[in-house]
Amino acid sequence: MSKGIRDTDYLAISTRIRAMENGLLSRERVEQLLEARTEEDTEKLLRESGYPDLDPARPDAMDAAISALREETFRDLADSAPDPRYLDFFRVRYDYHNAKAVVKAQALGTDPAPMLSALGRVPAADLAGDYDSLPGELGPALREAREILETTRDPQLSDIALERRMYADLRAIAARTGSAFLQGYVRIMIDAENLRALVRTLRMGRNADFLKGVLLDGGEIDTDGVLAVASGGSLSDLYASTPLASAAEAGADAVKGASLTAFEKRCDDAVTDYLTAARFVPFGDAPLVAYLAARETEYTNLRILLLGRAAGLSADVIRSRLRAGYV
Repeated sequence: MSKGIRDTDYLAISTRIRAMENGLLSRERVEQLLEARTEEDTEKLLRESGYPDLDPARPDAMDAAISALREETFRDLADSAPDPRYLDFFRVRYDYHNAKAVVKAQALGTDPAPMLSALGRVPAADLAGDYDSLPGELGPALREAREILETTRDPQLSDIALERRMYADLRAIAARTGSAFLQGYVRIMIDAENLRALVRTLRMGRNADFLKGVLLDGGEIDTDGVLAVASGGSLSDLYASTPLASAAEAGADAVKGASLTAFEKRCDDAVTDYLTAARFVPFGDAPLVAYLAARETEYTNLRILLLGRAAGLSADVIRSRLRAGYV
């Protein structure tokens, strides 16, 4: 934790977060939403849970409403968080989402506005201006991505460069806070992303040289070990004693042709499992980090659930796609 800020400085916000956790969707409420017979029943359950109308028949409007909920969460905690960098940490992903949209729009000569989010650390309009004024890795990331796209015309390569810079930004913010919990959170996210990259590489029949270009530094699992699997090593053995053991088993199945959906879900669930340790921490930064992450997962699950119902998917199919919740 950063110098001058102690665990006891989080006493007030930790108490508040414990109360706010009661507003998270429980497993029971999610089951009720899955099994609701009519859309009216779904709307009633959501209103009882404090949600506004979310109409899956209008996906853009629904996404805008969920974005507003995300912003409300940030705003609600901004004044009481002892260190604002924790909120910045969760806004970083939206900066890089905007960066991808801006870089591609500049290359195509189109307007990125419909793709932009207002949830980043900086206004999206600033990403087309003075790169030197942008925080962290964002300026260099935009320069690198533009150069790659101009040189290769391959948007996937520019996205990979932005992803790498994003995780470097997350690692740097976590390190500056001095929070062991936040740094551990970044490491498990990086390990999950590297496992995803490994499984996709094997599934496509690509080699270790391709994988080397997309792996992220900073995880608990050494990248040399990941590359060795791409060269013929055992995927399950590498991850056997790690939090991603179950995800790796699903990944091995996916390499052989099984669904990627179950694999992706287990990767996300492994990250959530790391966060659940915060439920046993009475006060400190861990409850704040876990709550912000839990809200992100909840919003993602709501979108999956509502769009799945609108598409006529069965409760079992939707249930199989939902990420593990925090409560």
